[in-house]
Amino acid sequence: MSARLPAGTFRHEALLYAGMDEFVEATLPFIRDGVAASEPILVVVGARKIAALTAQLGADAGCVNFKDMAEVGANPARIIPAWNEFVEAHRGAGRPFRGIGEPIYPERSATELIECQRHEALLNVAFDGGPGWRLLCPYDTMALPPDVIEEAHRSHPYLARDHTYATSSLYAEWVPFAAPLPEPPAMRATLTFNGTGLRPVRRLVSTLAARAGFTSGPIADLVLAVNEVAANSLHHGGGVGTLGVWRDGDVLVCEIRDSGHFNDPLADRRRPAPGNDGGRGLWLANQLCDLVQVRSLETGTTVRLHKHRDRTPGLPAHASRASVRCER
Repeated sequence: MSARLPAGTFRHEALLYAGMDEFVEATLPFIRDGVAASEPILVVVGARKIAALTAQLGADAGCVNFKDMAEVGANPARIIPAWNEFVEAHRGAGRPFRGIGEPIYPERSATELIECQRHEALLNVAFDGGPGWRLLCPYDTMALPPDVIEEAHRSHPYLARDHTYATSSLYAEWVPFAAPLPEPPAMRATLTFNGTGLRPVRRLVSTLAARAGFTSGPIADLVLAVNEVAANSLHHGGGVGTLGVWRDGDVLVCEIRDSGHFNDPLADRRRPAPGNDGGRGLWLANQLCDLVQVRSLETGTTVRLHKHRDRTPGLPAHASRASVRCER
């Protein structure tokens, strides 16, 4: 069934394509229409696709802002803040704008894929009620399994294929926020912490990261991230928490559990204002870690921080390690 896309609202569309040629054929008209209308355009896809699009666009490529999804969305929780920056930069211009974002691709790990799917559902929450703009999310039906394509139908109100649009009969305004994480492995180090201080937390994480072959920079990042999340447990999670640490190949996973609960699914995706410490812990963790999984149920909250041994993401411009206190 064809659908007329509503004007003046956030239009979140899944583009179903098969292979590189179809990707270019389907996205070029979307980009060229935006260029012809002088609409700001941000395209966040893989490097090969950026190269293919710029080659076809020629001089018009200079009218498009391209970013590599492997850099912007290495941690999927950083993608919505990037789109927020784009929206805030153009919402007062009095004209529409548009974007293309492909966070889901075959190279994603199974854990990353889960968080990418959560990200796609969260986009509907993040931009509902804001300015009108279009976001096209490509899905390669040749490279991705059928259940991932089906999930795209659930997280996008509109589906695009063969230059036509249809409403998704499977779409539901839901966020996979309460779905529990799989149980951690039995072989893990655990520690209970409380108001007496977080030094034991930092010591355990630092020791196990060093044993796993992490160098000083990644160790400092992980210790700081875990410290911030554990501090949240003390302040908002009942004053006590449990730390679990285990290895998954080259990844060290640190899990914080407490009895607190919150309902804001975007809590870890809002950039805190300069000088405002509120909400900084989860935000900072996402800048320092390769993946952060947050699940909050009525029975408590779980935060898992994943750190690859050889990756060192940078801190946001307004946050520095020197400004973060770890005396707790």
